[in-house]
Amino acid sequence: MPVKEIDSRGRKHRISRDNGEGCGSPQGSPISPLLSNIYMRRFVLGWKVLGHQRRLDAHIVNYADDLVICCRGDAQEALAAMRDMMGKLKLTVNETKTRICRAPQESFDFLGYTFGRCYLPRTGNAYLGTYPSRKAVRKLLREVSEMTSRSWTFLSVEQVVNGINDKVRGWANYFCLGLGPVDKCYRAIDAHVRYRFRQWFKRKHKMQCLELSRYPDDYLHEVLGLVRLKSRPLDYSCARA
Repeated sequence: MPVKEIDSRGRKHRISRDNGEGCGSPQGSPISPLLSNIYMRRFVLGWKVLGHQRRLDAHIVNYADDLVICCRGDAQEALAAMRDMMGKLKLTVNETKTRICRAPQESFDFLGYTFGRCYLPRTGNAYLGTYPSRKAVRKLLREVSEMTSRSWTFLSVEQVVNGINDKVRGWANYFCLGLGPVDKCYRAIDAHVRYRFRQWFKRKHKMQCLELSRYPDDYLHEVLGLVRLKSRPLDYSCARA
């Protein structure tokens, strides 16, 4: 894939790796997180040294090249300062993902979580909380669908159940650190897992239809061992921060 570099005169050149003069690294390569951390370390340190954090009461939270600036001062000024510093580091800001969000009236996504206004179920009081983003839920559902597609009917029931359980438990361990409601997400995931597993089971055994009375929800969870998120206790020891 072609990349761009800027010469000493500020001119941009489009260079391909195929001609032996390429530069840069492909997205997802092992060195990418290291390079991201090197650049972001300079940015975070510069943010403090230049006084932006103290002057604007603006604190940076970042993971690799994703960042959020939590600001109590002038958000527009913080955004302008961020763009200016990124330009000096010769980094490009992804404008499609960059915006000012006024919490808790508005919500935003970061590292798979949605940060926004939540409500306590008992009192109805509002608070600023976190919960799995729609994008994160949809991604998990797609992965479960792929694991139960026609391509995997040669696997045993135990192999498919274990694969789904590992995927869903890992997802839940990451999101168990959230401070918002997860019941709605859990119910949607449990329902999708049961539906997709029944479809896979029907194809594997070449059934015209699957009698739900013979394979009720309790049979799938308690006999075959499919994980049920709705009744699963939180496991903070396995959570990945």
